[in-house]
Amino acid sequence: MGIAVSVSEDKKTATISITGRFDFSLHNEFRKAYKDVADSGALYVIDLKAAEYMDSSALGMLLLMKEYAESKASKIKITNISNQIRDIFIIASFDKLFVLE
Repeated sequence: MGIAVSVSEDKKTATISITGRFDFSLHNEFRKAYKDVADSGALYVIDLKAAEYMDSSALGMLLLMKEYAESKASKIKITNISNQIRDIFIIASFDKLFVLE
């Protein structure tokens, strides 16, 4: 359980993979996963393929990440979303804030 980060050689894409529960227990680790790991103008890919659960604190962490990414002219894409987690995004209207795949 936790977070794994991989950054492309050109530092233009950072993939952050979440395993298990995406909740407040990952707050510090999640922030470290996106801060200063990629160049300005990068693409952050949040891979939720192995995420089993997501709560409102995870939504808050994504909002903080969005603010950071926008300050660096970077973008965020969220991939491999289960139907259950997609419903959370839709209920919270996060489908309008993030690119979901």
